[in-house]
Amino acid sequence: MSRRGLVSLTTRRSVRRKGGELATAATKRLEDRHDWYATLSARERSWVGMVAQAGIANFINWLNGTGPADTRTIFGAAPRELTRTISLAQTLELARTVVEVVEERVEDLARPGDVTDLRVAVLRYSSEIAFGAALVYAQAAEQRGAWDARLESLIIDAVMRGEVDESIRTRAAALGWDGVADIVVLVGNSPHSPEGDDPAGAVSAVHRVAQRLDVPVLAGVQGARLVVVIGAVTDPRARVRDLAECFADGDLVHGPLVEDLAEGALSAHAAVAGHLAADGWPGRPRPVAADDLMAERAVAGDPLARATLVETVATALADHPSLLETARTHLDSPGLEATARALYVHVNTVRYRLGRIADIVGYDLTNPHEAFTVRVALTLGSIVEDSSKIVG
Repeated sequence: MSRRGLVSLTTRRSVRRKGGELATAATKRLEDRHDWYATLSARERSWVGMVAQAGIANFINWLNGTGPADTRTIFGAAPRELTRTISLAQTLELARTVVEVVEERVEDLARPGDVTDLRVAVLRYSSEIAFGAALVYAQAAEQRGAWDARLESLIIDAVMRGEVDESIRTRAAALGWDGVADIVVLVGNSPHSPEGDDPAGAVSAVHRVAQRLDVPVLAGVQGARLVVVIGAVTDPRARVRDLAECFADGDLVHGPLVEDLAEGALSAHAAVAGHLAADGWPGRPRPVAADDLMAERAVAGDPLARATLVETVATALADHPSLLETARTHLDSPGLEATARALYVHVNTVRYRLGRIADIVGYDLTNPHEAFTVRVALTLGSIVEDSSKIVG
């Protein structure tokens, strides 16, 4: 039996005649029954009201056999943003409320012989609308996912280039990054799927782990490299270890903690430079901080690392001639006793001076890798000093 044959022409006309009344009753029912409706803005409530009215109109057309139970027609009455404003569950509550209002008034709408048939028609329509609403949300989620992925890639590119302006911050806010602070950039090798490169899969894996950890992240694949921007970081090393499973084997380097996305380029630059230079330290851990690769980065040509080492080590020790002499001597000596003999001081004096050096520059000369970092820093400092003399 066709839908038009479900009920008589008289009943169909009655439903059409009272369509406006039914829509008003449905909107009133939403206000009275559902708390989420009260939290909407006036504009959003007007959107929902438009959908309720469109639902009644679509039911009338469906009942008359002049159209399908078309969710595109119903949701077309309101902006696409409605699917962001209310959830699928709330949308189904909306559809159910509309159906309930019609069902409760079946005896007033239908002639006596059509009451049962009209109830059956309402149930058929509600079933079709429920499936249609789910489809609308699935399509909206797919479109939103594709758009969010493009937006996320754009933000990652801006952070890597150091071009985070107001427009980028606005785009980041659309992804939930409004006000996110304490940023760390993590760089490593992108995993590969059995079928080949899968950038979307790599990014999705990062988001799944971040969701489990309740941590805001932005991720993107650039060539063979996976870049992750992590927000709300209190312990960079611990947080980076949490996300290490998302990366392929190989070096995993994180930049320093910075305040926000606008400063994210500093963390990104350090992480990338460290990832490129990590091979220079055979005993490096995984993951490793870019700041712990300062000497390797400087040797590889990173200007930021070179400037940082000169300022924090060479220039700092230049203000303490005895400590500078002790550092240079110890770097060229086979041990504490040899350093003490070369300086004509007691070995405990050497130990004290090395402690002072560690306090000032942050590097322990009794640690081989940190001693290498200080050697590179002092070498760069001497080159800079000689160059300035020549220019002068």
